Order: sequence, then C-alpha cells, then structure tokens
Amino acid sequence: MLRALITAALLIVPLSARAETAIVAGGCFWCVESNFESVPGVSGVVSGYSGGDLPNPTYENHEGHYEAVEITFDPAVITYADIIAKFLRSTDVLDGGGQFCDRGPAYRSAIFPQNAAQDQAAKAEVARAAADLGQAIVTPILPAKTFWIAEDYHQDYYKGQNITLTRGGVKTQAEAYKFYRKACGRDARVREIWGDAAAFAH
Repeated sequence: MLRALITAALLIVPLSARAETAIVAGGCFWCVESNFESVPGVSGVVSGYSGGDLPNPTYENHEGHYEAVEITFDPAVITYADIIAKFLRSTDVLDGGGQFCDRGPAYRSAIFPQNAAQDQAAKAEVARAAADLGQAIVTPILPAKTFWIAEDYHQDYYKGQNITLTRGGVKTQAEAYKFYRKACGRDARVREIWGDAAAFAH
C-alpha cells in the first residue's frame, strides 16, 4: 500500500520538480542541440555560451566562452551519466583545438558538471570512453560557470524555415544546417572514431 502511494505521488510530481540539467560544449551548438532534442527523457536543449568570465556574451563577442548547450532531462528516464556517454560518442574527443571544421577556443569540447555527483559521473564516463578507445580523451571536465542563453535566432536553428544564403546557395535554415553538418564532416569523423558506438551520426 505504501509503495502504491509513493508511486502515485511520484506520478503527479511535475517534470520541472524532477528535472536536472547538463551543460556540455561540443563544437557548433546547433549540432549538439539537434542531437539531444531527439533523446527520450530530454525535455529541452538550449544553445548558449559558458566557461568564460565575460558577462552577457553575444555571438559577435563571446571571448573566453565555449559554444555550449544546456540539456534539461528527467533522471527517471535518462541519467546524467547516459547524457555524458552519448555526448562523448558524438564528438571528437581526440581534438583539443576545436571540433570538426570549426576551429578555435569557442569550438572546443568540454563538460561542465554542476555538482559533485555530476563531476564523479563525468569522470567515470570519460575514463570509460578512454578505455573503449584505448586512447586519452582530451575533452576536459571544467568547473561550471554561468550559462548564458544565445540569441533567439540560434535556438532550434536546425529546423528553422527562414531563408539564408550559404556557400551552397539560398536555403532554408534547416537545409543550411544539413548542408553545413555534412560539409563540416562531423558525422563522418564521429563514425571514424567510434565506429558502431557513434551516437547521432547521420
């Protein structure tokens, strides 16, 4: 009877009361956002900037920050460790100078645990990934700093319908995103590193 009452109480607790967040940087935030919005248990992903000290960063000036995402998830459906495992297997964990065709400090990968439990889980997942690859992982685990939400036009860019001019011609944002992702070699490199364990590779 007590178990049934507890179960019933949990079912009526709103998601917001159970939700946790993970902050990671994996190169272009459009790509990381699109990857994780498809994951069961994830209720939202926001593109932004983190890791630096500059207040109110913008796309034009986010010096010291990484392009990052904040992932909101239900830990009853997917754990923080699972989020980090998927993140590592969807990035180039051997590249400390950027990600894929995007080079420079803002495009480096990183994990930003927000408490001791997340820090412990992140370290365990990095160690497991290194063991799986048989190589050192260069993606650092860094102290969490303020997560600043990016401009509206960066949110859900991968499914936007506004028209934009690209190197491949005039396209919708969604078309431009697909063109960019393929041209950047993201999925090909992830498959090269991780093989069948690659996550989100299109």
